[in-house]
Amino acid sequence: MATRNGTIVKEFILLGFTSHPELESLLLIVFLAFYLMMLMGNLGMITLICTNSVLHTPMYFLLRQLSFLDVGISTTVLPQLLVILASGRVVVSYEQCAAQFFIFTFFASADCCLLALMAYDRYVAVCQPLLYVTIMTPKKRLKLLTGAYLGGLANAVLRTGCTFSLSFCGDNQMDFVFCDLPPLLKLSCEDTFLQELLILIFACFVIFVSLTMILVSYLFIIRAILKIRSAGGRAKTFSTCASHMSAVGLFFGTLAFMYVRNKSEKTIEEGKVVSVFYTTVIPMLNPLIYSLRNKEVKEALKKTLSRLKLS
Repeated sequence: MATRNGTIVKEFILLGFTSHPELESLLLIVFLAFYLMMLMGNLGMITLICTNSVLHTPMYFLLRQLSFLDVGISTTVLPQLLVILASGRVVVSYEQCAAQFFIFTFFASADCCLLALMAYDRYVAVCQPLLYVTIMTPKKRLKLLTGAYLGGLANAVLRTGCTFSLSFCGDNQMDFVFCDLPPLLKLSCEDTFLQELLILIFACFVIFVSLTMILVSYLFIIRAILKIRSAGGRAKTFSTCASHMSAVGLFFGTLAFMYVRNKSEKTIEEGKVVSVFYTTVIPMLNPLIYSLRNKEVKEALKKTLSRLKLS
């Protein structure tokens, strides 16, 4: 049970960007615009894939799931951040904080696993194109997707259980934009070594397995591309993977920036900026990355817009 000065802590106070009050109005407008763009982009992508039969393929099935997870990540954090910017701070109950922590961890972990599945999908499409349809069957896709969600659920359960088994005492003001692990550990009044170790081990396992699948898949893809004789054929094959490579670079690059640096190099403000980046900017950019670099998506979008004009 969390305690503060010998009493039960029933709430946390999220301070957000109160250290820069002069920027709060501007940030409110910017983050609201980002959130609306993220919703339009990802919900538009989901609708486009569902309503266009040409996009009913394994690749776009996984892309639809990625858009769903991106909406989940942003919606778990952004509306609350907008309230903080509008009011200066927000009070959340102990249970609300734990729920937000769990849901965010689930979506982010499942996102990590899904990017690995998308790399495997590209490997099959490039290296075994004649068997692509028979390998990536609806049943196989569902099993892979279930595995990604179960991996996210397991990480969320362990991370939340370890974190909220700690006792919290002293100040209950959290100088952050949402209930995340670093600010919660700072508020704990007991030794967090064991909990941090368990969280790190399982998080590294999830990230290591995902990155290994991605790297191995792309090693085989690169080898297959190098065997193609024509430059045009190599460019066309590479373009089918370029969008996914960009999404992987953004996601795992942010993770590396967050966790690889030494603790002495980290600041609270940097943590806030990075957290906003991977909860707002990346989910907003993913639909743009997959639409601008994908001929099939652009053609489907043109057809959909044409049908809307006719109707």
